[in-house]
Amino acid sequence: MTFWILCTAFFPWNQVLPYLGGQFLGAFIGATLVIIQFRPHFKATPNEKSGNKVGIFATQPAIKSPLFNFLSEVIATFAFIFILLNLGDFTQGMKPFIVGTLILVIGAGLGTTTGFAINPARDWGPRLAYTILPVPNKGNAEWGYAWVPMIGPLVGGIAAAGLQFVLK
Repeated sequence: MTFWILCTAFFPWNQVLPYLGGQFLGAFIGATLVIIQFRPHFKATPNEKSGNKVGIFATQPAIKSPLFNFLSEVIATFAFIFILLNLGDFTQGMKPFIVGTLILVIGAGLGTTTGFAINPARDWGPRLAYTILPVPNKGNAEWGYAWVPMIGPLVGGIAAAGLQFVLK
């Protein structure tokens, strides 16, 4: 019951699936456009060692340590969501600029260890595009790591919403 209240406290539950679907589709389409635009560059880059790898599209850790990579995503997402929830209506006035700056600061300060997904769609949509579309000379999509940028942001976001719910 508490989880249900938490999930509906900040966002209408009936809008969750369309919202998530839109984010994943947008990320997939964005990655598709990058593949089209940079196709000649991918053709000229013969292998992963030369730079043609999934990290162009999805997150990859600087040092692969699943537990600490997961914690990095939890912490970064927690900070992002908790601040967003305390901005109020972040579509008004200078708040969109503040949100963009916040993403920049979180990326620079907390994102260097994992490439900071802070949103599962930011990783999974492009990773899926890289996997199924014909990218010349593509490397491994590293789906074994993909749980980190999926589960970490979900845990961090739920924890931030939970704290916000308790504090209100």
